[in-house]
Amino acid sequence: MTIAEAPPRLAAAADASLRWYPEGPYSLVRTLGPLLRGNSDPSFSVQGDVVWNAFTTPDGPATVRLASAGGGEAGPAVVDAQAWGPGAADAIRAVPRLLGGDDDWQDFDEPAFHATLPRMVREARRRSLALRLPSSGRMVDQLVPIILEQKVTVIEARRAYRYLVHRYGTPAPPAGTSTPPGLVVAPTAARWLQVPSWEWHKAGVGPQRSATVMRALRSAVALERLAALPAAEAAEKMQVIPGIGVWTAAEVVQRTHGCPDSISVGDYHLAAYVGAALTGRRTDDAGMLRLLEPWKGHRQRVVRMIQATGFRKPTFGPRMTIQDHRGH
Repeated sequence: MTIAEAPPRLAAAADASLRWYPEGPYSLVRTLGPLLRGNSDPSFSVQGDVVWNAFTTPDGPATVRLASAGGGEAGPAVVDAQAWGPGAADAIRAVPRLLGGDDDWQDFDEPAFHATLPRMVREARRRSLALRLPSSGRMVDQLVPIILEQKVTVIEARRAYRYLVHRYGTPAPPAGTSTPPGLVVAPTAARWLQVPSWEWHKAGVGPQRSATVMRALRSAVALERLAALPAAEAAEKMQVIPGIGVWTAAEVVQRTHGCPDSISVGDYHLAAYVGAALTGRRTDDAGMLRLLEPWKGHRQRVVRMIQATGFRKPTFGPRMTIQDHRGH
Protein backbone atom coordinates (compact mmCIF):
# COMPACT_ATOMS: atom_id res chain seq x y z
CA MET A 1 0.00 0.00 0.00
CA THR A 2 1.05 3.60 -0.53
CA ILE A 3 0.17 6.64 1.57
CA ALA A 4 0.41 10.13 0.11
CA GLU A 5 -0.74 13.62 0.90
CA ALA A 6 -4.27 14.40 -0.15
CA PRO A 7 -4.70 16.81 -3.05
CA PRO A 8 -4.54 20.46 -1.88
CA ARG A 9 -8.26 21.01 -2.42
CA LEU A 10 -9.21 18.10 -0.17
CA ALA A 11 -6.54 18.90 2.41
CA ALA A 12 -7.67 22.52 2.68
CA ALA A 13 -11.25 21.43 3.38
CA ALA A 14 -10.41 19.30 6.43
CA ASP A 15 -8.41 19.39 9.66
CA ALA A 16 -6.35 16.37 8.54
CA SER A 17 -6.26 14.25 5.40
CA LEU A 18 -4.39 11.67 3.36
CA ARG A 19 -4.66 9.71 0.12
CA TRP A 20 -4.30 5.93 0.37
CA TYR A 21 -3.48 3.60 -2.52
CA PRO A 22 -4.29 -0.05 -1.72
CA GLU A 23 -2.38 -2.70 -3.57
CA GLY A 24 -4.71 -4.36 -6.06
CA PRO A 25 -8.51 -4.22 -6.23
CA TYR A 26 -10.32 -2.66 -3.31
CA SER A 27 -13.90 -2.21 -2.09
CA LEU A 28 -14.36 0.40 0.63
CA VAL A 29 -17.98 -0.46 1.45
CA ARG A 30 -17.46 -4.24 1.57
CA THR A 31 -14.35 -3.87 3.71
CA LEU A 32 -15.94 -1.61 6.30
CA GLY A 33 -19.26 -3.49 6.31
CA PRO A 34 -18.52 -5.61 9.43
CA LEU A 35 -17.98 -2.45 11.50
CA LEU A 36 -21.50 -1.14 10.90
CA ARG A 37 -24.22 -2.24 13.30
CA GLY A 38 -26.81 -2.41 10.56
CA ASN A 39 -27.90 0.15 7.97
CA SER A 40 -29.08 2.58 10.65
CA ASP A 41 -25.88 2.67 12.72
CA PRO A 42 -25.85 6.27 14.06
CA SER A 43 -22.05 6.50 13.80
CA PHE A 44 -21.94 5.71 10.07
CA SER A 45 -23.39 7.12 6.89
CA VAL A 46 -22.88 5.32 3.58
CA GLN A 47 -23.51 7.34 0.43
CA GLY A 48 -22.52 5.32 -2.62
CA ASP A 49 -18.72 5.05 -2.59
CA VAL A 50 -18.40 7.49 0.32
CA VAL A 51 -18.42 6.33 3.94
CA TRP A 52 -18.69 8.73 6.88
CA ASN A 53 -17.73 7.54 10.36
CA ALA A 54 -17.71 9.45 13.65
CA PHE A 55 -15.81 8.10 16.64
CA THR A 56 -13.69 9.01 19.65
CA THR A 57 -9.88 8.99 19.56
CA PRO A 58 -7.44 9.55 22.44
CA ASP A 59 -7.38 13.21 21.37
CA GLY A 60 -11.15 13.60 21.21
CA PRO A 61 -13.97 13.02 18.73
CA ALA A 62 -13.50 12.98 14.98
CA THR A 63 -15.64 12.90 11.88
CA VAL A 64 -14.01 10.97 9.03
CA ARG A 65 -15.00 11.01 5.37
CA LEU A 66 -13.68 8.15 3.22
CA ALA A 67 -14.19 8.41 -0.53
CA SER A 68 -13.20 5.60 -2.87
CA ALA A 69 -12.50 5.92 -6.57
CA GLY A 70 -11.59 3.23 -9.07
CA GLY A 71 -10.88 -0.25 -7.81
CA GLY A 72 -13.83 -2.54 -7.36
CA GLU A 73 -12.85 -6.05 -8.35
CA ALA A 74 -10.66 -4.78 -11.18
CA GLY A 75 -8.36 -2.22 -9.48
CA PRO A 76 -6.40 -0.05 -9.09
CA ALA A 77 -8.06 2.02 -6.40
CA VAL A 78 -7.56 5.15 -4.34
CA VAL A 79 -9.22 6.26 -1.11
CA ASP A 80 -9.24 9.88 -0.02
CA ALA A 81 -9.59 10.36 3.74
CA GLN A 82 -10.52 13.62 5.43
CA ALA A 83 -11.14 14.23 9.13
CA TRP A 84 -12.52 17.01 11.27
CA GLY A 85 -12.58 17.65 15.01
CA PRO A 86 -10.12 17.45 17.94
CA GLY A 87 -9.26 13.83 17.07
CA ALA A 88 -8.76 14.45 13.35
CA ALA A 89 -5.00 13.84 13.23
CA ASP A 90 -5.23 10.68 15.32
CA ALA A 91 -8.13 9.40 13.21
CA ILE A 92 -6.20 9.94 9.99
CA ARG A 93 -3.17 8.07 11.32
CA ALA A 94 -5.42 5.07 11.95
CA VAL A 95 -7.05 5.12 8.50
CA PRO A 96 -4.77 2.65 6.65
CA ARG A 97 -5.30 -0.07 9.29
CA LEU A 98 -9.00 0.75 9.45
CA LEU A 99 -9.22 0.19 5.70
CA GLY A 100 -7.46 -3.18 5.90
CA GLY A 101 -4.00 -1.96 5.01
CA ASP A 102 -2.41 -4.60 7.26
CA ASP A 103 -4.58 -7.43 5.95
CA ASP A 104 -2.34 -9.78 3.96
CA TRP A 105 -3.96 -12.55 1.89
CA GLN A 106 -0.66 -13.76 0.41
CA ASP A 107 -0.51 -17.05 2.34
CA PHE A 108 -4.21 -17.71 1.69
CA ASP A 109 -3.65 -17.18 -2.04
CA GLU A 110 -0.47 -19.28 -2.17
CA PRO A 111 -1.22 -21.94 -4.81
CA ALA A 112 -0.60 -25.02 -2.67
CA PHE A 113 -2.80 -23.71 0.16
CA HIS A 114 -5.41 -22.31 -2.21
CA ALA A 115 -5.77 -25.73 -3.87
CA THR A 116 -6.88 -27.26 -0.56
CA LEU A 117 -9.86 -24.94 -0.23
CA PRO A 118 -13.39 -26.03 -1.16
CA ARG A 119 -14.38 -25.04 -4.66
CA MET A 120 -17.02 -22.59 -3.43
CA VAL A 121 -14.37 -20.80 -1.34
CA ARG A 122 -11.91 -20.65 -4.25
CA GLU A 123 -14.60 -19.22 -6.52
CA ALA A 124 -15.67 -16.68 -3.90
CA ARG A 125 -12.07 -15.55 -3.43
CA ARG A 126 -11.69 -15.07 -7.17
CA ARG A 127 -14.71 -12.76 -7.11
CA SER A 128 -13.75 -11.02 -3.86
CA LEU A 129 -10.21 -9.79 -4.41
CA ALA A 130 -11.36 -6.30 -3.37
CA LEU A 131 -12.33 -7.42 0.15
CA ARG A 132 -10.04 -6.70 3.12
CA LEU A 133 -10.44 -7.37 6.85
CA PRO A 134 -10.60 -4.01 8.68
CA SER A 135 -8.78 -3.22 11.93
CA SER A 136 -10.49 -0.43 13.84
CA GLY A 137 -8.22 -0.68 16.89
CA ARG A 138 -11.04 0.74 19.04
CA MET A 139 -11.87 -1.86 21.67
CA VAL A 140 -14.72 -0.12 23.51
CA ASP A 141 -16.48 0.95 20.32
CA GLN A 142 -16.62 -2.67 19.13
CA LEU A 143 -17.13 -4.39 22.47
CA VAL A 144 -20.29 -2.60 23.61
CA PRO A 145 -22.53 -3.38 20.59
CA ILE A 146 -21.24 -6.95 20.51
CA ILE A 147 -22.14 -7.47 24.18
CA LEU A 148 -25.61 -6.15 23.33
CA GLU A 149 -25.88 -8.94 20.72
CA GLN A 150 -25.32 -11.71 23.27
CA LYS A 151 -28.20 -14.23 23.39
CA VAL A 152 -30.66 -12.02 21.49
CA THR A 153 -31.59 -11.40 17.87
CA VAL A 154 -29.56 -8.97 15.81
CA ILE A 155 -32.73 -6.91 15.27
CA GLU A 156 -33.33 -6.20 18.94
CA ALA A 157 -29.61 -5.70 19.69
CA ARG A 158 -29.26 -3.09 16.97
CA ARG A 159 -32.47 -1.38 18.03
CA ALA A 160 -31.10 -1.10 21.57
CA TYR A 161 -27.75 0.18 20.35
CA ARG A 162 -29.36 2.87 18.18
CA TYR A 163 -31.52 4.04 21.06
CA LEU A 164 -28.63 4.29 23.51
CA VAL A 165 -26.22 5.95 21.07
CA HIS A 166 -28.78 8.57 20.16
CA ARG A 167 -29.50 9.18 23.85
CA TYR A 168 -25.94 9.22 25.17
CA GLY A 169 -23.72 9.87 22.18
CA THR A 170 -22.67 13.32 20.97
CA PRO A 171 -23.10 15.05 17.61
CA ALA A 172 -20.25 14.39 15.20
CA PRO A 173 -17.74 17.24 14.79
CA PRO A 174 -18.99 19.37 11.90
CA ALA A 175 -17.43 18.89 8.48
CA GLY A 176 -18.52 22.15 6.94
CA THR A 177 -21.89 21.98 5.26
CA SER A 178 -21.49 18.37 4.14
CA THR A 179 -21.81 16.58 7.49
CA PRO A 180 -24.49 13.90 7.14
CA PRO A 181 -27.50 14.81 9.26
CA GLY A 182 -27.82 12.82 12.47
CA LEU A 183 -24.25 11.47 12.49
CA VAL A 184 -23.35 10.66 16.11
CA VAL A 185 -20.20 9.77 18.03
CA ALA A 186 -20.92 6.72 20.20
CA PRO A 187 -20.59 7.28 23.95
CA THR A 188 -17.16 7.15 25.54
CA ALA A 189 -16.56 4.51 28.21
CA ALA A 190 -17.17 7.15 30.91
CA ARG A 191 -20.47 8.11 29.30
CA TRP A 192 -21.62 4.48 28.95
CA LEU A 193 -20.98 4.05 32.68
CA GLN A 194 -23.44 6.89 33.36
CA VAL A 195 -26.37 5.16 31.63
CA PRO A 196 -28.92 4.48 34.40
CA SER A 197 -30.60 1.12 34.84
CA TRP A 198 -33.98 2.35 33.63
CA GLU A 199 -32.49 3.48 30.31
CA TRP A 200 -31.00 0.03 29.71
CA HIS A 201 -34.44 -1.32 30.51
CA LYS A 202 -36.13 1.12 28.15
CA ALA A 203 -33.71 0.08 25.40
CA GLY A 204 -34.71 -3.56 25.92
CA VAL A 205 -31.33 -4.60 27.33
CA GLY A 206 -31.61 -7.17 30.11
CA PRO A 207 -29.67 -6.79 33.36
CA GLN A 208 -27.15 -9.49 32.47
CA ARG A 209 -25.95 -7.71 29.33
CA SER A 210 -25.98 -4.23 30.89
CA ALA A 211 -24.00 -5.54 33.88
CA THR A 212 -21.43 -7.05 31.50
CA VAL A 213 -21.03 -3.69 29.74
CA MET A 214 -20.55 -1.94 33.07
CA ARG A 215 -18.00 -4.48 34.32
CA ALA A 216 -16.02 -4.32 31.10
CA LEU A 217 -15.94 -0.54 30.88
CA ARG A 218 -14.71 -0.10 34.43
CA SER A 219 -11.50 -1.50 32.90
CA ALA A 220 -11.75 0.61 29.72
CA VAL A 221 -8.16 1.88 29.83
CA ALA A 222 -6.82 -1.67 30.10
CA LEU A 223 -9.24 -2.81 27.40
CA GLU A 224 -7.99 -0.22 24.92
CA ARG A 225 -4.41 -1.40 25.52
CA LEU A 226 -5.42 -4.80 24.14
CA ALA A 227 -5.50 -3.27 20.66
CA ALA A 228 -1.69 -3.33 20.67
CA LEU A 229 -1.51 -7.06 21.46
CA PRO A 230 -1.78 -9.96 19.00
CA ALA A 231 -5.40 -10.90 18.39
CA ALA A 232 -5.27 -14.27 20.16
CA GLU A 233 -3.71 -12.74 23.28
CA ALA A 234 -6.19 -9.85 23.28
CA ALA A 235 -9.11 -12.30 23.00
CA GLU A 236 -7.77 -14.38 25.88
CA LYS A 237 -7.28 -11.38 28.17
CA MET A 238 -10.75 -10.05 27.34
CA GLN A 239 -12.32 -13.26 28.63
CA VAL A 240 -11.02 -12.59 32.14
CA ILE A 241 -13.98 -10.20 32.48
CA PRO A 242 -17.10 -12.10 33.65
CA GLY A 243 -19.71 -12.14 30.90
CA ILE A 244 -17.19 -12.01 28.05
CA GLY A 245 -16.70 -15.43 26.53
CA VAL A 246 -15.16 -16.89 23.42
CA TRP A 247 -17.96 -15.70 21.10
CA THR A 248 -17.77 -12.08 22.23
CA ALA A 249 -13.97 -12.02 22.17
CA ALA A 250 -13.85 -13.49 18.67
CA GLU A 251 -16.42 -11.02 17.32
CA VAL A 252 -14.39 -8.14 18.78
CA VAL A 253 -10.94 -9.09 17.47
CA GLN A 254 -12.37 -9.79 14.03
CA ARG A 255 -13.08 -6.06 13.91
CA THR A 256 -10.41 -4.47 16.09
CA HIS A 257 -7.49 -6.58 14.85
CA GLY A 258 -8.71 -7.77 11.46
CA CYS A 259 -8.05 -11.28 12.79
CA PRO A 260 -8.02 -13.76 9.89
CA ASP A 261 -8.51 -16.83 12.10
CA SER A 262 -10.93 -16.07 14.97
CA ILE A 263 -14.15 -18.08 14.84
CA SER A 264 -17.33 -17.13 16.69
CA VAL A 265 -17.82 -20.34 18.62
CA GLY A 266 -21.19 -20.26 20.36
CA ASP A 267 -22.93 -18.32 17.60
CA TYR A 268 -26.60 -19.26 17.24
CA HIS A 269 -26.34 -19.86 13.48
CA LEU A 270 -22.69 -20.09 12.40
CA ALA A 271 -21.87 -23.76 13.02
CA ALA A 272 -25.00 -24.97 11.23
CA TYR A 273 -24.30 -22.53 8.39
CA VAL A 274 -20.69 -23.64 7.89
CA GLY A 275 -21.65 -27.30 8.16
CA ALA A 276 -24.40 -26.94 5.57
CA ALA A 277 -22.11 -25.04 3.20
CA LEU A 278 -19.17 -27.44 3.38
CA THR A 279 -20.94 -30.81 3.79
CA GLY A 280 -24.63 -30.26 3.07
CA ARG A 281 -25.40 -31.12 6.70
CA ARG A 282 -25.74 -28.97 9.79
CA THR A 283 -23.19 -29.41 12.55
CA ASP A 284 -22.34 -28.07 16.01
CA ASP A 285 -19.40 -25.95 17.18
CA ALA A 286 -17.09 -28.94 17.59
CA GLY A 287 -18.00 -30.14 14.12
CA MET A 288 -17.43 -26.69 12.63
CA LEU A 289 -13.97 -26.47 14.18
CA ARG A 290 -13.09 -29.92 12.79
CA LEU A 291 -14.22 -28.87 9.33
CA LEU A 292 -12.18 -25.66 9.45
CA GLU A 293 -9.07 -27.19 11.06
CA PRO A 294 -7.21 -27.74 7.73
CA TRP A 295 -7.22 -23.97 7.21
CA LYS A 296 -6.25 -22.92 10.72
CA GLY A 297 -4.74 -19.45 10.62
CA HIS A 298 -7.25 -18.45 7.96
CA ARG A 299 -10.53 -19.82 9.32
CA GLN A 300 -12.20 -16.40 9.43
CA ARG A 301 -11.19 -15.81 5.83
CA VAL A 302 -12.83 -19.11 4.88
CA VAL A 303 -16.04 -18.12 6.67
CA ARG A 304 -16.05 -14.70 5.00
CA MET A 305 -15.63 -16.34 1.60
CA ILE A 306 -18.51 -18.74 2.28
CA GLN A 307 -20.65 -15.74 3.19
CA ALA A 308 -19.51 -13.98 0.01
CA THR A 309 -20.99 -16.80 -2.09
CA GLY A 310 -24.48 -15.82 -0.92
CA PHE A 311 -25.05 -19.37 0.35
CA ARG A 312 -28.15 -19.79 2.52
CA LYS A 313 -28.65 -22.82 4.72
CA PRO A 314 -32.09 -24.50 4.85
CA THR A 315 -34.43 -22.48 7.05
CA PHE A 316 -36.21 -25.32 8.86
CA GLY A 317 -35.88 -25.76 12.62
CA PRO A 318 -36.40 -23.44 15.62
CA ARG A 319 -35.72 -19.74 15.39
CA MET A 320 -34.63 -17.40 18.13
CA THR A 321 -37.55 -15.23 19.18
CA ILE A 322 -37.29 -11.55 19.99
CA GLN A 323 -37.32 -11.00 23.72
CA ASP A 324 -38.91 -7.92 25.28
CA HIS A 325 -37.37 -7.19 28.69
CA ARG A 326 -39.07 -3.83 29.11
CA GLY A 327 -42.21 -5.17 30.76
CA HIS A 328 -40.33 -7.17 33.41
